[in-house]
Amino acid sequence: MDFTYPAAAEAFRSEVRQWLAANLPRDLPEVTRIERDGEALQRLRAWNRCLAEAGFAAIAWPPEYGGRGADLMDQMVFAEEMDRAGAPGTLNPLGLANIAPAIMQWGTEEQKRRFLPRMLRGDDIWCQGFSEPNAGSDLASLSTRAGRDGEEFVVNGQKVWNTLGHLATWCELLVRTDPARPKHQGISCLLVDMTLPGVEVRPLVTITGEGEFSEIFFTDVRVPASALLGPLNEGWKVAMTTLTHERGGVASLHLRVRRSIRELIDAARQRGRDRDPLVRQALARVYLEGEYLKLLADRAISGQLHGRPMGPESSLAKLVWSDIENHLADASGLVLGPDANTGSWGRQRVYVRAVSIAGGTTQVNKNIIAQRILGLPRS
Repeated sequence: MDFTYPAAAEAFRSEVRQWLAANLPRDLPEVTRIERDGEALQRLRAWNRCLAEAGFAAIAWPPEYGGRGADLMDQMVFAEEMDRAGAPGTLNPLGLANIAPAIMQWGTEEQKRRFLPRMLRGDDIWCQGFSEPNAGSDLASLSTRAGRDGEEFVVNGQKVWNTLGHLATWCELLVRTDPARPKHQGISCLLVDMTLPGVEVRPLVTITGEGEFSEIFFTDVRVPASALLGPLNEGWKVAMTTLTHERGGVASLHLRVRRSIRELIDAARQRGRDRDPLVRQALARVYLEGEYLKLLADRAISGQLHGRPMGPESSLAKLVWSDIENHLADASGLVLGPDANTGSWGRQRVYVRAVSIAGGTTQVNKNIIAQRILGLPRS
């Protein structure tokens, strides 16, 4: 499972570090806190374009689409250096990492030419129209419909928990095109312009005061038939391509959470709280969990380097990450006292419950682990 960075990866690390030192602006905002027409959006869009022009917006993309065709080691190095510099990512975290691979695999040449360059530069922001009020973890139960009318689909329905829906100009939308088929069949995927008549976005302001999520309503929205991604009634396959890349991204989750753990340990030392046995126990727990999460990520990456595709360990890493974030929030209360309810720690303490839902709920991931890793029966 052990691996070392080859000389080429270390050379790439030096290149990235030098470029960030020369080009990273100070005090760039978080993507989740920006508004559609605000200054923050323009600053992040300029940063996104800067990354794209340097070939750093999506290094894993093939060179013909504007990436570097980076291997796993270079992707790890890049993630580490972005984290070390405190650099924000692109405006299109879902688009670049999840939706673009689906377009590359299932899209027509026209779709690739139209969408990928603008996605790369941050000119267009994308969201996923997957979850519904009665079809979240059980995605195949979705009921948003699209009926064919000549050269258009007419879409009616509702989606919810759409990350960055308030900023998105395009949506990868799952719709039911054949209600007579079994629920995993009869689903299609459409690439929908969010400015079309009949599309209504309602931001869902969370307990943190942010509008990161939205619910989207579609009322007689007429979508060109050319917007179909992949074959008709085979949208489930397109969705699985998208979700595979979403869950595969957990390999780098340990970077931010381990940084937060280090910061909390430093705060405990500065405040003299590291002498309290209960605080020491809580900090030891999250520290060990953070290192365990890194071990899981390293194991998954090592397997891929040796030719084994990413398997259910991505679900295991996601589950461990969710637990760590909640334990870290609890530990911050012990270390910081009332100060844990303000600033970045305060925001994280109320936001943390969301990590048990994003990218697959805790319950779904436990089922995957039970069945695919432990070999337990479905019931």
